[in-house]
Amino acid sequence: MGMLQEFKEFAVKGNVIDLAVGVIIGGAFGKIVDSAVGDLIMPVIGAIIGKLDFSNLFVILGNVPAGTDMTLVALKKAGVPVLAYGSFITVAVNFMILAFIIFLMVKQINRMKKEAPAEAPAPVVTPEEVILLREIRDSLRK
Repeated sequence: MGMLQEFKEFAVKGNVIDLAVGVIIGGAFGKIVDSAVGDLIMPVIGAIIGKLDFSNLFVILGNVPAGTDMTLVALKKAGVPVLAYGSFITVAVNFMILAFIIFLMVKQINRMKKEAPAEAPAPVVTPEEVILLREIRDSLRK
């Protein structure tokens, strides 16, 4: 029963729950970035460079069975070893965009922290004994 209790205490700590929420939101955010790259950015880059579909850039590393379409999906389905560097380019662009967005978010959070007024330190309460000793000292000086 002790291990179960320890696990329960660990699982309900704020840090673990915050991490779980972060992972869930991060997964959803990753899908948004994938869509932005695949549906918005890569087509524009492809149009500028010359109608390239980055997801279909690959190098065939083995023998292609007769009648197999020369698309990445068909080649992978046929079990042909393929170096899919176009997919890597897409993932690398996704990473760069995600890293840049996170950089901007952290920069903004740090700026907001700097702008937040620092709370005035709480006044130090002098213990009553010290006050009495000071009064005695002052009365002795007179």
